[in-house]
Amino acid sequence: MKWVWARNRYKMKKLGIYLSLSFTLLLGGLPFVYTQNPTSIRVSNPKYERKLNTLLSYKLPLISVESLRENQSEVIILDTRTQAEYEISHIEGAQWIGYKNFNPQILADLPPSTTIVTYCSVGYRSEKIGLKLKDMGFENVFNLYGSIFEWVNSGYPIVNHQGQSTYDIHTYNRSWSQWMTNPIFHKIY
Repeated sequence: MKWVWARNRYKMKKLGIYLSLSFTLLLGGLPFVYTQNPTSIRVSNPKYERKLNTLLSYKLPLISVESLRENQSEVIILDTRTQAEYEISHIEGAQWIGYKNFNPQILADLPPSTTIVTYCSVGYRSEKIGLKLKDMGFENVFNLYGSIFEWVNSGYPIVNHQGQSTYDIHTYNRSWSQWMTNPIFHKIY
């Protein structure tokens, strides 16, 4: 009986893949929406990883906090949080572009081939803005996986609106603050 169940489960899985591909082709080849991170990039907290899988569509390529740290001076970094969040702290070199008040004017002079990394608190807002940038013709746009929370969880530095190193981080609200777990940083709501 176990063998029959395993064989039927395999057939159902195969059928599910077939139906997904058929549905995608039926819709004119629209890109498949992942419900789980399709890359090897991970965050340090497994619960945070599961939460990100419920928030992100993974339609935008990801970049890890380690890769951004290594290439920080070679890319345009855009902060898509509120201006209040940005002023308390942000990744050094990041420019504020906003989310609700998205203002792409600061990108007007950039060539479409410019490498851009977007981030917010967890990656939801930055994914949405990154997709808008792709629609505007930018070819190399990446979402920072885990965003600024994973950045500080990894111990990487942040600066305030005066460019000075800080340990204060705006966590959007108390509920979202649970994903910023590095005890040396101070949570601001």
